[in-house]
Amino acid sequence: MLELLNCSKFKLSGKSFADGSFHRRKYLSRVGVKGENMRTRIVGILASFLVVGAEAQNIEFSFDDLAAHSGLPTSYSVGGINASFSSTGQGFSIQAANVLGFTPFGFSGNCIYPNSVFAADLIASFSTPITDFSILYSPEEYACDSSAAMRVTAYLNGTLAGTASTNAQAGTWPTETLRFANLQGFNYVVIHYDAAPVTGGDYGPVFMADNMMVTPAPPPIILTGAVKLSNGAFQFGFTNAPGGTNTVLVTTNLALSQANWTVLGVAAEISSGQYQFTDLQATNISIQYYCVRSP
Repeated sequence: MLELLNCSKFKLSGKSFADGSFHRRKYLSRVGVKGENMRTRIVGILASFLVVGAEAQNIEFSFDDLAAHSGLPTSYSVGGINASFSSTGQGFSIQAANVLGFTPFGFSGNCIYPNSVFAADLIASFSTPITDFSILYSPEEYACDSSAAMRVTAYLNGTLAGTASTNAQAGTWPTETLRFANLQGFNYVVIHYDAAPVTGGDYGPVFMADNMMVTPAPPPIILTGAVKLSNGAFQFGFTNAPGGTNTVLVTTNLALSQANWTVLGVAAEISSGQYQFTDLQATNISIQYYCVRSP
C-alpha cells in the first residue's frame, strides 16, 4: 500500500532541501512516497508553465474610464486586474489627451498629465502579478535634438524584479513606449524621468502617459495525484488550458539548465483541462525532478 506524503521540506542522505519559490513561472513541490517496507522514497516534481503567445492576454488601461481633472491616487479595474496609480512630488492628474491644444502621437481620450513643471514619478501597483508592462509616454520637449531617458523599475512584493529604459526620437512632445518584461512576474512599477536630453535644448523634466498595457502572469500548474504505481512507474496529474500540448522533461540535477533536461514525452489529456503523465522509467531512480512545459 503506497502512502502519498506532501512535504514542504525534506532531507535525503543528510542534505536538506527547502521549498522552491515563484521563478520564471515555475512552482516547485516535492512529494515523498512511502512503500510497504516503510522506507521513504523522495521524488521531486518541478512544474514549469511557459505559456504560448496565443494564450497571453494583453490588458489595456486607457484611462478613459477615469474622470477628467481627477487626481492621483486613483485605481480602477480592467480584465480582472485592479491597477492603483499614485505618484511622488506634486504628482499627476487625469486630463484630456489634447490638453495642450494638440494630441501627442498615439494618445487619445484621457491620459495621465503632470501637475507641475517639476519631476515626479508615476507609480502603478497591480492586484495580481504581471509578466509584461508597457506604457506610452511623451516628455515635454520642444524641437530638441535628442530626447530624455525614461526608466521603469519593477518589483514583486517589494523585491526588485528588474529595470529598463528607453529614449524617444527627438521632436516636440515626442512619443515612445516604455517596456519591461520578466517571466518571474512583478506587481509594482515606478515610471521615472531618468535623464534630460543629452544635447540639452528647450525641455522640462515631466511627461504625459497613456495606453498602459499589461499581461497577467498565468496561473500555476496544479499538481495532483502524484503516486508510485505497483509496477514501479511514477504518475502525476495537473491542470492546464484544455487542448494544450504539455511536454514533460526530467532531470536528476536541478543545477542543469532546462535545455539539458531529458524530454520524456507529452502528457495525456484525460478530460478537459486535466492532464496525466506516467513515467515508466522511474522504477529504480531514487530522486529526480519533472518539468511540465507548455507548449
